[in-house]
Amino acid sequence: MDNWRVLDFTSFVGQLGYQRGQLVVRPQEGAETSLPLADVGTVLIGLHTAMAPAVLHQLAAFDVITLICDWNGVPSAAMTAWADHGRVGARHRAQFEMSIPRRKSAWGQVIKAKILGQAANLRVLGHPDWDHLAQMAKLVRSGDPQNVEGTAAGYYWRRLFEGRFSRKPQEGDARNSMLDYGYAVLRGYGIRAVMSAGLAASIGVFHRGRGNAFNLVDDLIEPFRPAIDYVVATTPHDMTIAHPSVKHRLVAASTQAFGSDGSAVSSCLTDVAQHFGMYAEGGLERFTVPAWRGPSADSPMEGSAL
Repeated sequence: MDNWRVLDFTSFVGQLGYQRGQLVVRPQEGAETSLPLADVGTVLIGLHTAMAPAVLHQLAAFDVITLICDWNGVPSAAMTAWADHGRVGARHRAQFEMSIPRRKSAWGQVIKAKILGQAANLRVLGHPDWDHLAQMAKLVRSGDPQNVEGTAAGYYWRRLFEGRFSRKPQEGDARNSMLDYGYAVLRGYGIRAVMSAGLAASIGVFHRGRGNAFNLVDDLIEPFRPAIDYVVATTPHDMTIAHPSVKHRLVAASTQAFGSDGSAVSSCLTDVAQHFGMYAEGGLERFTVPAWRGPSADSPMEGSAL
């Protein structure tokens, strides 16, 4: 399924239950509703959401990624079902034993796709110098030893938001809060994709944080970040993450069309994770990554925030 639903309960006050394949939503004020878990990919749980362990069990049974969020709605923990994949052991060993040249090659492809996606945003938003960023993507080499990613980022952010902007998560700028939220939803899809591919989420190709259980996820979602950036850049300046419609747009940003064939972000991420698994085991000589080309005319801009 391409468009798995993302359910946002970060501002929700009430209780969640389960009945016959349905997630039962019981708000403190308002009518009870039910949603089929078979259609849900990710759930964000806030601090005022109550549920029994049996509900968590059903979320895992339906392979739903559950993100536990802090007061600001930013995920601080995740619950995933144990991977049920025929090559889990083989893929974990292959990741651990992957040669440095192959790791560097994979990272170079990731960064090239990311920069091309950033260039696409500038092009769609009418910046005349977008092609300079596209040319920078051609300079990326295996492992990105010249840190073209960092140079491109500085060039990109100054033009995307047309003024002084520092991409430092959780700073006062409202746009940073939107980016943090959108990336968190995207990360949920990435966790699901990596786990379904039987990969070890903690073994990355570039990210190596000792306390990060999702290094590989953070690697693979890099080319998908521009899809979130575009939505933030086109959100009215007077709106913040506290506005319900902003959360709706950011949730929808991770379900919009991404691939050249119209496939959604979630579907493309799943494909990328599967391809990386084959690349890690030596089944593919080259790891290829799709690049964001800008929004399609029929991309959804509605999400599910409760």
